[in-house]
Amino acid sequence: MKRPSCALITFRVVPRVGIEPTLLSEPDFESGASTNFTTEARGLHYTRGRPVALYLRPMSANAAPLSRLSDYDFELPEDLIAQHPAAERSASRLLVVNDEGCDDRQFTDLPNLLNPGDLLVMNDTRVLRARFFGQKASGGQIEVMIERIQADGRTARAQIRASKSPKPGTRLHLAEAFEVEVTGRDGEFFILGLPPEEPRDFWQLTEAHGLLPLPPYITHKPDADDETRYQTVYAASPGAVAAPTAGLHFDERMFAQLKARGIETATVTLHVGAGTFQPVRVENLDDHIMHHEWYHLPETTVAAITACRARGGKVVAVGTTSLRALESAARHQNIAPGGLLHADSRETDLFIRPGYTFKVVDRLITNFHLPKSTLLMLVSAFAGYETMRTAYRHAIEQRYRFFSYGDAMLLTRTDAV
Repeated sequence: MKRPSCALITFRVVPRVGIEPTLLSEPDFESGASTNFTTEARGLHYTRGRPVALYLRPMSANAAPLSRLSDYDFELPEDLIAQHPAAERSASRLLVVNDEGCDDRQFTDLPNLLNPGDLLVMNDTRVLRARFFGQKASGGQIEVMIERIQADGRTARAQIRASKSPKPGTRLHLAEAFEVEVTGRDGEFFILGLPPEEPRDFWQLTEAHGLLPLPPYITHKPDADDETRYQTVYAASPGAVAAPTAGLHFDERMFAQLKARGIETATVTLHVGAGTFQPVRVENLDDHIMHHEWYHLPETTVAAITACRARGGKVVAVGTTSLRALESAARHQNIAPGGLLHADSRETDLFIRPGYTFKVVDRLITNFHLPKSTLLMLVSAFAGYETMRTAYRHAIEQRYRFFSYGDAMLLTRTDAV
């Protein structure tokens, strides 16, 4: 079969209007999480029902290369944003991308696209039912998104939408079921505490009364199908407000096929926070301040990576969150590319963009990401900016499904042929 044409070009995609970011505190905020729970899908242009073509112009010879937010913008037809998952987890399409071009495949082809001895590393975080609606004592309507539950279980960090920001000491009645008290602020987040008379902790309350935080570009309310399909089949560690969406394509049949082919698996935990998907608000990326997320790299996964290297296998990250955890550990431990990792647990603020030197990951399975997002910058660093931009153009032309419930890509690191 002839490989579809995907020749590299030398222009930068410049849209009229892309997907514009919306801050949580703005009146048109709608909570959600995954690819971007603080980004609203809007501003997509059509002419007589058809999407406007991409606009291209040469990159400026005087601009610092790939250091501008606008370098990562593109225009996406709205009907390519997946509203529901595929009928089966592994029924998605898979775009295989490397420096030789693009190859249109099915996700079920994945076992044959990897080699015996390779290691898949996946993020086992579990999405919290983190979204609540409620009222202030005054009767004013509020919306709360729990961003992180603290170790004691009785304190949480959250984002709140309200006509007026609640002050410390304010009590909020949530889900017609329980009360919380605003105890302070942590930057853009509110600190919430449970009153002494509440016997349950935040873990129990989110599970019992919270709503699944679907992203705003998914227009339906969470239903029973979302409760299952917006979690990976291997989710084990509660704490995320967004799914590690590359993992949504895996099912038990896929794992059996991978095992039969001699491909191993291991896990890390990175609790995806709301900050992951905050819009980048500066044009000069040198000025961007990256958010923090907590990760855990267990000793068993370190041993699996060491064994994989010893047998000549490739480390394949399932999703950008798995990659971020592995590369964060390598950065903290000052590991050279291919060096020996150690078990690790800590906060990370690693911002990966073109120019970054990868230390651990050789290949990456990922979904398609939002324009102007740090995740698009990450994959551009991993597989090459021109390669990724051309791959996205190819995906749009071939009508791949985008974002959380969309199709997947298999990328090879630019220096890991």
